[in-house]
Amino acid sequence: MSQIETIARDNHASQVVSITLGMGQLSGVEERLLKHAYPVASAGTIAEGAQLIIRSTPACVRCTTCGKESTVTPNHLVCGHCNDWHTELISGDELLLIQVELDTQDDFEPATGVMH
Repeated sequence: MSQIETIARDNHASQVVSITLGMGQLSGVEERLLKHAYPVASAGTIAEGAQLIIRSTPACVRCTTCGKESTVTPNHLVCGHCNDWHTELISGDELLLIQVELDTQDDFEPATGVMH
């Protein structure tokens, strides 16, 4: 929440309208629990009442044998090209702040903080 508050303050926001998160299938975060905890975590902050949008991001691996990348299921991290199990996870375990939409006091463009 501190990152959201910093973004809002730096962009002279009066309110956070929405927060978009990217959540990897292997992030270890339970979407239902995150949505349930969000109102409590945002209470009393500039983000109180903001819409929480969660976008699921797929798990992807790079094969150390053939060098190709492929999207995989969380319980089957094998190369989609050569079916080798020697892979490195390159995405899917992250929880990322993708976008913050702001109501601003000044003439700033929402979510970017660029002056007009």
